[in-house]
Amino acid sequence: MNKVIKIENIASQVLFVRGEKVLLDFHLAGLYEVETKVMKQQIRRNMDRFPEDFMFELSKKEWDSLRSQFVTLNTGRGQHSKYLPFAFTEQGIAMLSSVLRSKKAIEVNIAIMRTFVQLRKLMDTNKELADKIEKLETKYDEQFQIVFDAIKKLIHQENEPRKKVGFKTEN
Repeated sequence: MNKVIKIENIASQVLFVRGEKVLLDFHLAGLYEVETKVMKQQIRRNMDRFPEDFMFELSKKEWDSLRSQFVTLNTGRGQHSKYLPFAFTEQGIAMLSSVLRSKKAIEVNIAIMRTFVQLRKLMDTNKELADKIEKLETKYDEQFQIVFDAIKKLIHQENEPRKKVGFKTEN
């Protein structure tokens, strides 16, 4: 119960669905150390706290696509879940702590919020880097265009007759 939650472990479970960074209900249940079924019961009792932009149920197509990317269930009992999972956005996860009301829920939420902040910073850094690369490409495209024009000019230049090299005799 007192194990440290690493940001990397949480970050590896963050998925992009419908253009949002989300965590699925069974991942969250694992972090909160509760059964997914129990957590979903709490959520269903408090559905008014979870509008569509906080939490949504995956479609069958979305779930099949995600499921093919990772192994979600052990063999044996529970191998084929009959319910589609919920996907929680950052705001939904924050709201989840008010529903689960435990010390563990508070600790987990703090770790998850730190993960989302770190991911946001990482994405901002990547965007800045992409912008810098684009500016460099534009700058060097102009310079390389000059070089390419010079090469084309050399290729298409008419060759003047050359003087023969070697010993010449007068005739």
